[in-house]
Amino acid sequence: MNKKVRRANPVVMTIIYILCIILAIMSVMPFVIMIINSTRSTTEIQQHAISLIPSTYLMKNFAVLTGKSFNPVKGFINSIIVATGATACTVYFSTLTAYALVVYKWKLRDGFFTFIMAVMMIPSQVVSIGFYQFMYKIHLTNNFLPLILPAIAAPTVVFFMRQFMLPSLHIDIINSARIDGAKEFYTFNRIVLPIMKPAIATQAIFAFVTSWNRLFEPMILLTKQELYTMPMMVSLLKGDIYKTEFGSIYLGLTLTVLPLFIVYFLLSKYIIAGVALGGVKG
Repeated sequence: MNKKVRRANPVVMTIIYILCIILAIMSVMPFVIMIINSTRSTTEIQQHAISLIPSTYLMKNFAVLTGKSFNPVKGFINSIIVATGATACTVYFSTLTAYALVVYKWKLRDGFFTFIMAVMMIPSQVVSIGFYQFMYKIHLTNNFLPLILPAIAAPTVVFFMRQFMLPSLHIDIINSARIDGAKEFYTFNRIVLPIMKPAIATQAIFAFVTSWNRLFEPMILLTKQELYTMPMMVSLLKGDIYKTEFGSIYLGLTLTVLPLFIVYFLLSKYIIAGVALGGVKG
């Protein structure tokens, strides 16, 4: 028997579309205002904080920005080094840890996973003083390594990767690769990682955004101006005692979030593909 497809009520669908459009506009509007304000002067922003019409002060704001010892090129390079390195460490080693928790059977596996979940409950600020003292004693202050290497331990990402891997990765595939003589790292790098691509793309976006926006750890570890990241430079744009250049601050914020948009648009197709694949499997 052919089942009749129940069509959605046109009125309900129209309401849903309108709500989606409103939510999309509300989500995009803060970024639009930030970009437009980066082209306006401080006086225009103070008189009318919200405007949808660009002004002609973009180059003047950029001149003020660079005149305050702000080097966007250097800040971009430093932030990209830190964010890219931390993201690569986070997604690769978290996936590797999840692989060990799912594929291998060992006595302390459940206890180790419980320990990882317990570590998630500890705020990073609690260990910041001890971490700084440790980095100072081993002479790793004013170095990017303390901002990159700790990203290897990411309990939240391990949990996400494990939950994604449980229904997606079949042990028969791993056993077949072992029978064919593939080594463990070869199996992980050439078979497991492509299967985990949607999860890796999702967590790479979150890890990159978190590392790019990180301010507290760089502020206590980096004291040399040539090592400042973009968020550090923007945080120092407070102006002088008498006047704050809001246009240059908005421009600095725009330059700071620009790479985040690029990373999202580059990786979003993998997320959409992963959601569609999960829907087909379901």
